[in-house]
Amino acid sequence: MDARGILARLRRGEPLTDEDISWFAEGLATGAVEDAQAGAFAMALCLQPRTEQERVALTLAMRDSGHVLDWDLPGPVLDKHSTGGIGDCVSLLLAPAMAALGTFVPMVSGRGLGHTGGTLDKLEAIPGLSTEMSEAKFRAIAEEAGCAIVAASADTAPADRRLYAVRDVTSTVESIDLITASILSKKLAAGLEALVLDVKVGSGAFMKSMAEAEALAEALVSTANGAGCAASALITDMNQPCVPAVGNALEIIEVMEALAGGDTANLICDLTADLGGEMLRLADMAETRAEGAEMVLQAIGTGAAAERFGRMITAMGGPADFVDRWRDRLPSAPVFATVPAPETGFLVGVDGEALGNAVVRLGGGRMISGDRIDPSVGLSDIAMLGDPVDAGAPLAVVHAANEDDAAEAISALASAFSIGEEVPDLPPTVYRSVP
Repeated sequence: MDARGILARLRRGEPLTDEDISWFAEGLATGAVEDAQAGAFAMALCLQPRTEQERVALTLAMRDSGHVLDWDLPGPVLDKHSTGGIGDCVSLLLAPAMAALGTFVPMVSGRGLGHTGGTLDKLEAIPGLSTEMSEAKFRAIAEEAGCAIVAASADTAPADRRLYAVRDVTSTVESIDLITASILSKKLAAGLEALVLDVKVGSGAFMKSMAEAEALAEALVSTANGAGCAASALITDMNQPCVPAVGNALEIIEVMEALAGGDTANLICDLTADLGGEMLRLADMAETRAEGAEMVLQAIGTGAAAERFGRMITAMGGPADFVDRWRDRLPSAPVFATVPAPETGFLVGVDGEALGNAVVRLGGGRMISGDRIDPSVGLSDIAMLGDPVDAGAPLAVVHAANEDDAAEAISALASAFSIGEEVPDLPPTVYRSVP
């Protein structure tokens, strides 16, 4: 068996066997497959989608190209994955809430991608905290705190790491088969019993249309189930940020205010409750998603989730008093400026991708691999859909490193907000579920 023979079968439109796929994934991990061959493989899958059986085989082969965790814990091992959005800091609220309810959430997460923020980058806005750690430490934190949010190790699905880098430079990122195998190979390597997929749709998501979101959600769920992991997906709205802030430290502030347990009647708590409720349903800890959602909101409202979050932060190197003194601990940008509303009316639309790109250019994300992130910059006090606005009133506050960056962001955001004369119909938090 060799790469040329497998590529020839792909070129002829023939199905690949499990052995073909397993060999190719192993070759990606060991280097037996060259970059040119990896690129040809990715392009073939992008141009001609594979069967569900082949997609499951690719996911398992990429998972098994590295180390797969196995847990022995006194509760279900669960996780959630989001396909990416802006102001999406749900994982930081959801993981400790689920831990407070007796589940374990060993979350292998990622960094910012394109215009979307990364959970790891947000966590590392907390001074002293590191998301890079040994497997032994990962296990210890997950067991003691009930949750740990960490970066993938070098031995986690190495075939995916290799193929992902090739996809990025060969314009083959959009393949449903490759997206599905990439996401699930890393998640399933964490040894999960059940997984909920948060598939975003809207202006701030990668999937702009409902048809795209549904196709991805169905592929993810069927492939995860085929690979032996109980899974479901919620298709959720991303036509505005999940919180009225975009940026690493600024989103941590929103999480901490939610964890304070005061007002849970807001978008991030609603979404967290829905996703957590679905996780509890999959784990047979709640009969319905709605019942589970109430349990999640209670964990947040009583402060139990905040206590778990504090445990995790301390164990990962953050301040021991972070939950009590987070306002003093987070970095703050030196320059503040407002984005003025051009007219009076109601906010009827937000270009989420424009918001995300503005934060990247402020230094809150990476223009190229290896860029150093400024955790203090971003946008806060972002107007939400349906809000009344007066001409000249702020639609958002820019947090920048200098005056020039602030002015550039204001200019870039001038057309990111749409104002109308009537209150718009607000989108639902969850459009539908994929069992």
